[in-house]
Amino acid sequence: MRQYSIGHFIVDFYCPKYKLAIELDGAGHFNSEQAQYDIQRTECLNSLGVTVVRFENYEVFDYPQGVLDEIAKYLK
Repeated sequence: MRQYSIGHFIVDFYCPKYKLAIELDGAGHFNSEQAQYDIQRTECLNSLGVTVVRFENYEVFDYPQGVLDEIAKYLK
């Protein structure tokens, strides 16, 4: 499912069955302020029982099979 609301956060993709959130990080995530926010956000989501897996955008486009293989590890 794309863009799913969990608490006051919206994650890029979410699978409720596995409580797995997939986040795609573009250029806006690579500064210290955003990185700190992402850490806090992930900790909050983890406290709700949600596992967060992050990928950089280029990984999805350049290495799609690797991304799928990594996601599959969480679906068991």
